[in-house]
Formats: sequence, C-alpha cells, structure tokens
Amino acid sequence: MSDLSREETPDTPNTSDTPDTPAGPEHLGAGRELLPTATQARTRAAVRELIGPHRRVALGGFAMMVVATAVGLLVQPLLGRIVDLVADRRPPGSITTPVVLLVLVALAQGAATMAGLALVSRLGETVLAHLRERFVEKALRLPLEQVEKAGAGDLTARVTRDVSVVGEAVRSALPELVRSLLAIALTLVAMAALDWRFFLAALVAVPVQASTARWYVRNAVPLYAEQRIATGAQQQQLLDTIAGAGTVRAFRLEEEHTARVDRRSSTAVELTLRGVRLVLDFYNRLHVAEYAGLAAVLVTGFLLVREGSVSIGTATAAALYFHSLFAPVNSALVLLDDAQSATAALARLVGVADQPAPGPSGAGTDGPDGTDGPRTGTGTAPGTVTVTDVHHAYEPGRPVLHGVDLTLRAGERVALVGVSGAGKTTLAKLVAGVHRPTSGSVRVTNGPVGGPAGGGSPREGLPVALVTQETHVFAGPLADDLRLARPGAGDEELRTALATVDALDWAAALPAGLDTVVGDGGHRLTSAQVQQLALARLVLADPPVAVLDEATAEAGSTGARLLEQAADRAVEGRTALVVAHRLTQAATADRIVVMDGGRIVESGTHDELCAAAGPYASLWEVWSGTRGTADQTPTHHRPDTTTDTTVKDH
Repeated sequence: MSDLSREETPDTPNTSDTPDTPAGPEHLGAGRELLPTATQARTRAAVRELIGPHRRVALGGFAMMVVATAVGLLVQPLLGRIVDLVADRRPPGSITTPVVLLVLVALAQGAATMAGLALVSRLGETVLAHLRERFVEKALRLPLEQVEKAGAGDLTARVTRDVSVVGEAVRSALPELVRSLLAIALTLVAMAALDWRFFLAALVAVPVQASTARWYVRNAVPLYAEQRIATGAQQQQLLDTIAGAGTVRAFRLEEEHTARVDRRSSTAVELTLRGVRLVLDFYNRLHVAEYAGLAAVLVTGFLLVREGSVSIGTATAAALYFHSLFAPVNSALVLLDDAQSATAALARLVGVADQPAPGPSGAGTDGPDGTDGPRTGTGTAPGTVTVTDVHHAYEPGRPVLHGVDLTLRAGERVALVGVSGAGKTTLAKLVAGVHRPTSGSVRVTNGPVGGPAGGGSPREGLPVALVTQETHVFAGPLADDLRLARPGAGDEELRTALATVDALDWAAALPAGLDTVVGDGGHRLTSAQVQQLALARLVLADPPVAVLDEATAEAGSTGARLLEQAADRAVEGRTALVVAHRLTQAATADRIVVMDGGRIVESGTHDELCAAAGPYASLWEVWSGTRGTADQTPTHHRPDTTTDTTVKDH
C-alpha cells in the first residue's frame, strides 16, 4: 500500500487520553507496543556485518594507532635517561641527544596519530552512514499499524536522539577508546620490559578497576535502557498534546495534559540524575585504584633502586608509565558511559533496521492466523478486492467491524456512506493495508486495470494507493514532490498527471513552474492545491486499486466541486473505494455501500437505494432538504448528515 498523503488515522484509539499509569520505568511503555530493540548479541553481529566490507580501512587504522602508541611510549625511557644523566652529574651537553629524540618522538607520534584517527574516523562515518541509510529505508517501510501502535514518539526518538548518540560515539568515543585501550596494553608491556616487578605492582590497581567496571556496566545498562524509553514516552506525550491542542482546549484539558507532560518529563529527569550519581560514584572508585597502583609502583621502585636492581631513571620511567595510564584507563572506563549509552541507542536502531521487508501491503491481508502477500483467485480479474467475514477491534472487547463481506469488481467505483462511527475509515484502512483485520481476510488482486488516468503501466508491488484528507507537502521542487510516486517520471508525464486533476494551470503559473520550491520554507499551496497534488501522485503511481478516505474534505466549499471532479478523473479506469465526504460523491458512484455500527446495511446504486426507502434514502432526503429543492447538487458539507473524521469509528 502506498499512502500518497499523510494520514492522521482518525479511527485509531488515542491512547494518550487513557488514564496514566504510574510513572515508574516499568510503566513507561504502557498502552504502546514499542518498536523492537535488538539483543546485545544481534547488535554486535550487526556491527561486524557493517564493518566487514571495510576490513582494510579498519586494519590500516588499527595499525597506525599501534605505531603511534608504541612511538609515544619512548617518551618515558628518554625522560628516565635524562634523570640518570643528571643523577650522575654528567655535563649539560649530554642531555642534547635525549631532548632531540623527544622532539622526533613527538613529531612521529603526531603524524601516526593523525593518520590513524583519520582512518578510524573514516571507518566510523562510513559505517554510520550505512546504518542510517538502512534504518531510514526500513523505517519508511514499517507497517503503519506498527508505527501507530508504537506511537510517533518512539520512532522520532530513534531518528533524532538515538542517531545523534551513535553518531557522537562514532566521531569521538570510538577513536578515543581505541587509543586508550592500545595505550593501556602497550604501557603494561613496556613496564614489564623495564622490570617484571613493576608490572606486578601496576596490577594492584586492576582488581579495583575491574570491579568498578563490572559494577558500572551492571547498573548502567538497564538505566540507559530506561532513559531511552522515558525519552520516547516524553516525546510521545508532547506530540499527542500538541497535535490535539484544539481538542485539549475545547474540553478544557490543559491542566490535565500539562500534568501528564510534567510526569513524563519528571521521570526522564529523575533517570538522568540517577545516571549522574552513578558516574560520580564511578569516578570515586577509580581514584582509589589510581592511588593504590601508584603507591605500589613507587614503593617497588624505591626497593629496587635500594637493591641496585634498577637505576633511578628506570624507576622514574616506571612511575611515569603508570602515571601515564591514568588518562587512558580513566578514558576507557569513562567511555563505558558513552559506550553503554551508544549501545542502547544502537540496539534500538538495529531493532528497526533488522525488520523484514514487508510484502506488497494491501495486496492481501488475513487475520492473525493468515499470511500477508498478494493472492490471485482463480478467475479473479486484476484489481478485484474481496473482503471476507472481516471483524476488527483496536482494543480487545471493543469491536469496530462485525462480519463485513464486500467485493469490489475490477474498475468499479464504490462509495462508503454512513454516519460518524459507522466504521467507514476502518474498512478503508483494512483494504489499503494499513491494518490487518482481527479476523477474516482482505485480498486484492494486483495487475493492470488500464484507463486514461494512469498515463502508464502500473508499478510492480503497488496494488493499492491511499489518499486521505491530510496531505504532506515535502520541502523541495514541486517536480521532486510528484516524482515520489514515480521516480523516473519525465516532465511531460508530470504535466499530464497535473492536467488530469486540473492542476496544471496553477502549477505552470508558479514562479519557477515545476521547479518551484514548495513545502517548508517554500511557496505556500492552498488546501485545494495540496489535495490536487496528492491526486496527481495517485495518477503517477497508477495502482490498480485506489482508496480515497475523504480526500476532498479539506478543500472547504470553494474548491469542493473542483476536487470532486479531479478525484473522479484520478480514479477513472481503476478500482476505487471512496469514503464519501458529500452525498453527491456517492450519488455518482457505480455502487453505494451504507455502513452502520460496523456493519454493511445497504448496497446498491443511488436510484436503487433511494427507491428502497432505507437508511441511505433517509440520509439523502435530509441532505437534499438542507440544500433546498432548487439545488439538488450540493457543494457544502453538512456535518449533521455526513461523516466527521475527527470522530473515531468506535
């Protein structure tokens, strides 16, 4: 299913309006089925998969970092040599050689470090770019039902905060961590080379540091996971409150929603402060390890010098080696903070990136026991829609549809009519593949239907296109916005599609024609023009089946007739299910299906249903009466006799 407009899902229950659960972390996801998070094993495997194609860069960067660290370790012996020269009262000129060597060491280390960091950064940015592309690709293909259940806040937090955390870790934490680990390992080797007893003395700090690291990881992993969930819940509450600001004000719910935002924010702040306290305790334990280790090395040096086993310069070099470990050890352990945070964020990204590619949605959906995918029944014409015994409930025990059976013949235009809450939008979404029915099946046969509206052959894997009353205009040239529906379309095809929906005149009159920048920061389009843009996308996509969920509702009375005509031409030659905003739309359809209470109560042509004197006839009589006997082709929406998409079908 292709959603050619941005949908606000009026039928979906607003879980933000349900009573809040306690503010503890275990309740942060209550009412939501969050998007999946990868396990630690899967996250590590994903990193290996991403790095695999870049092994040469990884090995080159690692080798240069080893060289830089090894060269840097010559500083302490050279300083120790200077100490010995001074202790032996050698002439001042004798220290010239060690000083020159120190300068050369600094230059060589700087050059090697620069080359190593460049390769490591290149590797990190390349891997991060691939992960972002993979994440965005899968995020755009997530089933809308799954996104709705998770809430926009969860996906928004992953796209923004989680990507930023991983990106910052790749740019700064990863290179620093590599340098720190190499420095620790090679410095310990250098201390052992001076005298194995210095190495043993340095190990006095290891138990404290190891226990500190284990303690930190044990407490940090769940804490940062809770922080991610809390941030998503906070963003979801903000989005719900802002998106429903009009309703919140209308029902005087400002204080209640402010309190909800405050609770979500307080939970996030509390978890952040817990993280700060954790880091402070972490540093306190590290200071104990540093003191114990340095004291052991100094005492060992004193004893060895007194025995004559080593010189003062060698003992000085050992002490300097251990002191130089403070920075890399602290950095490595502190980077555990960034590593745990980045790992938690990466697991959330990989969880989405690992989602299996969905089949052509809308092509055929069954209930929980069925499978998704296009199905072509024997003798079924392409473009046929078959709804069989469909029941659906957004929440257990609150059914919205009851045993709906409906067949749309290939090329037939069917209008859904009914009062608010009848189940029209829910049925339309099931046909479009936005939701899977609780039970029963919806099957759409893919294939060319043909017709002048298409302007080309149908796109493979796009059996159903959905157009709603809420359409998003992407920032950029108008031509690029249209090509979202058919990336390879030429300018002439774009003009043909616009002409089909009576939009070519105003599009050509724009300052730069099809190259005019629209959307945020660009030329502002009217509501009617935005809907014509969505209909033009439909023409370009050219699916065999189109679902119009009140696609002309936002035009108001001025552009209503124009949009109705544009919608008629856009669906010409293809199977169409139209949630009728005005009864005049229904009157011109091939067939009208009347819904009430989640059931189909009538089906037939306009004349047949008027003659039957049933629910449709009553609606038509009221509609016609409000328009006056002289005007039987109404153009104004009467909310008391037609649908209001702000009311949920429950």
